[in-house]
Amino acid sequence: MTFPHDVTAMRRDLHSFPETAFLEYRTASLVAQRLTELGYSVRVGPEIMSMNDVRGLPTEEDIQAAQKDALANGADPFWLKRMPGGQTAVCGEIRRGEGPVVALRFDMDALPVHESSSSHHSPALGNFRSRHEGRMHACGHDGHTAIGLAVAEKLSRPEAEWKGTLRFIFQPAEEGGRGAQPIVSSGLLDDVDRFLATHLGCQLPSGQIALTADGFLWAEKWNVTFTGKAAHAAMCPEEGRNALLAAAIAVPGLYALPRDGQSDTRINVGLLQAGRARNVIADQAYLELELRASTREGLSRLTDGATRTLQGAALTQGVEVKIDIYGTAISAQSDPEIMERLRDAILGTESAAVIQSWPIGGGDDATFMMQRVQERGGKAGYCLFGADITAPHHASLFDFDETVLHRAVSVLSKFVELPA
Repeated sequence: MTFPHDVTAMRRDLHSFPETAFLEYRTASLVAQRLTELGYSVRVGPEIMSMNDVRGLPTEEDIQAAQKDALANGADPFWLKRMPGGQTAVCGEIRRGEGPVVALRFDMDALPVHESSSSHHSPALGNFRSRHEGRMHACGHDGHTAIGLAVAEKLSRPEAEWKGTLRFIFQPAEEGGRGAQPIVSSGLLDDVDRFLATHLGCQLPSGQIALTADGFLWAEKWNVTFTGKAAHAAMCPEEGRNALLAAAIAVPGLYALPRDGQSDTRINVGLLQAGRARNVIADQAYLELELRASTREGLSRLTDGATRTLQGAALTQGVEVKIDIYGTAISAQSDPEIMERLRDAILGTESAAVIQSWPIGGGDDATFMMQRVQERGGKAGYCLFGADITAPHHASLFDFDETVLHRAVSVLSKFVELPA
């Protein structure tokens, strides 16, 4: 298929075909195809991902279904073959003589959210609403990917003024904090001199750009399974061990964990599934939850409390409980040198209001990439492009002001082109 080159058209195309973590086959293949057309050397999947650090990988059945669906919707089969087993990361690189290694990261994954079909929702009105019920670009990653490709196109032109090595990283599985670490472990960031990641929206209004996001929360994502014993609910309930009841006891207990006087904390149970039939003691229950804190120590205290709560709930019903860590995120801080370079890029291209910092309100596992670059002696940053949004991130009515796309392309391109 011919993928559109205009940044807004690209965003709308990607929005129509959302793909969740490690299943971004259509997106990743089209990204690889486009980067190749632009003259970038492209590496994908196993070349830039260490599978030892992958958590929450989809089943082989889900992977095959995603590949089939991607092919039906215009994916490039050449690139799909090079992305086995959910390895959907893409890196495009181009060199122009001696100079710094600059890496820009863009995330690609969507969310398991049902998109609104309301006539007040711009994607529905403009006929680019998700074509996959139950999946949606509800956080702006479609915009991020489109921006990345537009910047790659602009900087590939002969007249673009930069020297060194330019590396575009298109990351899978940002949601849940699972996609960055496999890329970091592959060594892809080890020689980077400057690194920048970015996000749209985050409650920052259109016309403003924050030189850094702050307030990245430390986080763990848990999948919790309670295993009990089934029995007839009327004939012999005493023979059963109720996993559903253990989970039901655990949930309010988790929310009732005491606040932390030294760290802001968050906890959320986003999914609870249990039981098999109305007259059977439930022998299985399953929770998906996340724990967040503003400090490493606060997260440690929160996870300790959550573990005790889950184990205690299991003990009351005589069931087993298993906790699997599904994803993680850490905090990080932008280097002043990156922030100043961004300020110069903004002042040189856009009439936007420059904000020193803005709270991200959550996390992003790009912090693992930032940490790696900084550990190896490079400089790293994370900025926010203000974009008015129609609903909170991860909501079914989420959409953003598309005028920010061109602004982001201009600023990021200038960030690379500024003299060393």
